[in-house]
Amino acid sequence: MALGTDYAQQDCSLARALEVVGERWSMLIVRDAFYGVRRFNDFLAHLDIPRAVLTGRLRSLVAAGVLDKEPYQQSPVRYGYGLTSAGRELWLPIYALARWGERHASDGGARTVFSHATCGTRLDIVGSCPTCCVLVAPEDVMMRPGPGALTELRQDPVSRALGRPHRLLAPIEPLSETVGEQAAEPVG
Repeated sequence: MALGTDYAQQDCSLARALEVVGERWSMLIVRDAFYGVRRFNDFLAHLDIPRAVLTGRLRSLVAAGVLDKEPYQQSPVRYGYGLTSAGRELWLPIYALARWGERHASDGGARTVFSHATCGTRLDIVGSCPTCCVLVAPEDVMMRPGPGALTELRQDPVSRALGRPHRLLAPIEPLSETVGEQAAEPVG
């Protein structure tokens, strides 16, 4: 019997959520969107994901209302992707999974440190600022490489750009060796 591709027999909100973001690569695409990745080729380079898989995942995340697709720099053939309000609601689950990974699936500490942009305090386990006593919205979160970061592991332009402190949701400009964009996203 083949493994099903959905959770049709599950009457559960978690199952419905997994229908949207539970496919392999989907959460990493959403994570990268929080990090400020917008362009197809930047997702492609940073995730080492097959082009056809990325195209399908982006299409499904747009259809589900997690991402918006809009022309990039007034170009009719290049698109950027940004989180919708529904997509931005995924910040706390993504943050919680990352923190869980630090504690239970990591060797060497946090790969990325998230702090409150207003005061610089590292976020606690639930995404709050212990100094300001507020739940920090993603646009008020600064990220930087943590003590467990394996900076030598990835040298793509997006990883190099993310090696600098950066506010979540602010579009990144990868440090590319080439002038201009690479090939545009597949049309269709």
